[in-house]
Amino acid sequence: MNDRAQGVLHGASPLTDTDVYLFREGNHFRLYEKLGSHIIEQEGVRGAFFAVWAPDAERVSVMGDFNNWDNQSHPLAPRWDGSGIWEGFIPGIENGALYKYHIISRHNGYRTDKSDPFAFYWEVPPRSSSIVWDLGYEWGDRDWMQTRHGRNALDKPVSIYEVHLGSWRRVPEEGNRYLNYREMAHYLADYVKEAGFTHVEFLPVMEHPFYGSWGYQVLGYFAPTSRYGTPQDFMYLVDHLHKNGIGVILDWVPSHFPDDVHGLVYFDGTHLYEHQDPKKGYHPEWKSYIFNHGRHEVREFLISSAVFWLDKYHIDGLRVDAVASMLYLDYARQNGEWIPNEYGGKENIDAINFLRRFNETAYHDYPDTQTIAEESTAWPMVSRPAYAGGLGFGMKWNMGWMHDTLKYFSLDPVYRKHHHNDLTFSIWYAFYENFVLPLSHDEVVYGKGSLLGRMPGDDWQKFANLRALYGYMFGHPGKKLLFMGGEFGQGSEWWHEESIHWHLLQYPLHQGVLKWVSDLNRFYRNEPALYERDFEMDGFEWVDFSDWEGSVISFLRKGKSANEMVLVVCNMTPVPRRNYHVGVPYPGWWRESLNSDAKEYGGSGVGNTGGAEAAPVPCHGRPYSLSLMLPPLGVLFFKGHRG
Repeated sequence: MNDRAQGVLHGASPLTDTDVYLFREGNHFRLYEKLGSHIIEQEGVRGAFFAVWAPDAERVSVMGDFNNWDNQSHPLAPRWDGSGIWEGFIPGIENGALYKYHIISRHNGYRTDKSDPFAFYWEVPPRSSSIVWDLGYEWGDRDWMQTRHGRNALDKPVSIYEVHLGSWRRVPEEGNRYLNYREMAHYLADYVKEAGFTHVEFLPVMEHPFYGSWGYQVLGYFAPTSRYGTPQDFMYLVDHLHKNGIGVILDWVPSHFPDDVHGLVYFDGTHLYEHQDPKKGYHPEWKSYIFNHGRHEVREFLISSAVFWLDKYHIDGLRVDAVASMLYLDYARQNGEWIPNEYGGKENIDAINFLRRFNETAYHDYPDTQTIAEESTAWPMVSRPAYAGGLGFGMKWNMGWMHDTLKYFSLDPVYRKHHHNDLTFSIWYAFYENFVLPLSHDEVVYGKGSLLGRMPGDDWQKFANLRALYGYMFGHPGKKLLFMGGEFGQGSEWWHEESIHWHLLQYPLHQGVLKWVSDLNRFYRNEPALYERDFEMDGFEWVDFSDWEGSVISFLRKGKSANEMVLVVCNMTPVPRRNYHVGVPYPGWWRESLNSDAKEYGGSGVGNTGGAEAAPVPCHGRPYSLSLMLPPLGVLFFKGHRG
C-alpha cells in the first residue's frame, strides 16, 4: 500500500459550514447524508469519506478489512469548529468494506472499538462491524407514492397486519431458515392482498444484536437488519408491497438502546447518547439505556433516523414504541429512584419536546405519512398537533379498548352480563384521540396464550367467540391492527423462533376465521360508514347499550354522506335470540351484509336469510325497527337503503 492509501486525506469535506451550524444549534435532521461513511470521489480519487461525532475523544481512527484492522494507520481529524465531529477521506475503499471506529478517550485513556451509529449496513449478528454501502436503488412505486395521501389519510380505511419478519414464514426443509427480504416480498404481498389488509406493520427491522428482543433493542438506527439481506433487498420488499397497493409501517424505538459494547453506550468514553445519571439514563425494567433527549445532537440523531426511513425507504408510517416510558420520569421506578423535572413534576419535558419536534418534522417533510404512538396512559392530546398543545402524532394505540375487550371476551358468557361495561365503556373516550384498535404481538406472548386460547368454552365456542371479537373490532370506531397468526386463529402463543402455524389452515374452523377476517376487511374497505368518521363523535350512534341481561349491543356507524350507514348488532352469549327488535332510523330493506355465524366461517348458520324489512314499530327511540334472529356468539352487519 502506498503512502497515500495508508493515511487519511483531509481535503474538502462533504460537511459544509451550514451543516455544522445547523448541527450545533440542533436543527439538522438529515445527518445521514453527512455523517457515517459515504463513497465519494475527491480530487479524482475514489474512496470513502468518514465522519463521526465523538467530542470527548482524544483520537479517532478507522480500522477495517482494508487495513487488516490496524487501529493506528487511518486516523481521522477533528474539525476546527468545535462540533466534536471527526472526519477524513480514505482512498481506495469500495462498497462492502468492513470497518469500525477505534476511539481513545480523553478520560482515563479509555479505548474502545465502535460500530458506526450512522452505518447503512451491518454485518450479520453476532458480528458487529459496519459496512460501507451505497443506497442506490431504482424504485418502481411511483404510482403508490403519488397517490398514498389518499391511502394513509385519517378518513380512509386502515387495517394493519403486524408482522415479525423472522417468524412469519420459515423454510423447515432448509434448517428452519428465515425467508429473505426478496422471498418475503412475494409471499407476503400475495397473502396480505388475499386477506384484505391495507397496510403491513413490521416489528423493528433496524439492526439489533439480540434476535430475541424482536428488534426492540436497536443499535443500527439507519440500517435494516442484515439477517434477511441487503438494504436494497429491503427496498425491494417495500417496493413490491407498494406495487401491490399495500402500505408499510415500521416500528421505531427512540426511547432506549442496549448496552452492547460496540454500540452507542459510553461512546467516546463519556455518556454521549445516554444520560450520565442512571436515575435518568438507565431503564431498570428493560435493562437498557435511555436516550438523553435534552441534548441537541441526540435529538438530531433520532429525528434523522425517522426522516431516513421515510426518505430512503419510502416508508408510509412510523409506530413509535413505548412512548409512555419516555413521557414519565418515574416510569418503572420507585420513590427515590427518579429525578423530578425543574418544576418538581414527573413529566419528562425533554422527551415531550423531542416527540413534538419529531412529529413536526415528519409531517412537514412527508405530509402523506402517519406517525402512531404506542402510549398506554391517559396522557392528553397524544394525537393532536403540537401547535395546539398536543404531542403531534397522527394516531394512538387504544390500549384501554384492548385491555377491556380482551378481559370481557375471556369471560364465560354466563358472567358477561356482570361485566357489560367492559364492552361499552370505550365509546365514552373513543373520540378523545385518533385511535388504532390493537390486537398486537404483546397480547400473544409471555404466557398469555393466543387470542383463540383465551376464548372460553369448547372448540366451537372458542372459534365463535374469536369471530365475534373480530366482528366487534371492525364495527367499533378506530383503525384496525391484528398480529400475524391471529387472522386464522393460531392455537398457541407466538414464538419468535418458529414460523406461525400455517398447517392449521388445513382445518375448516381455521379456514373459516381467515375467510371471516378477509370478508371483514373487504366490507370495511368498501363501506365509508366504517372508516370515514372514525375520529368524529357524529360518526357513531348507539342504538342500545343497555341490554346487559342479554349481553347484546347494537350501534350505527355513519359516513360523511347521509346515505352511508351500517348497523352492527352483537350477541355475546351462545343463546340464539329470535324476534329481537332493534330500532333503525328509516324504513326499507336492511341487507344482512355479514354474519359471523355463517356456515362458511365455521358457524351454525343462524341468521336472517339475507336481511330484514324495517317495520313502522318504534323501538330504541327510533320510528322503525327490525325483528332479527341473533345468532349465538354472533356479530351482524346490516346495510340500510334510504327511499
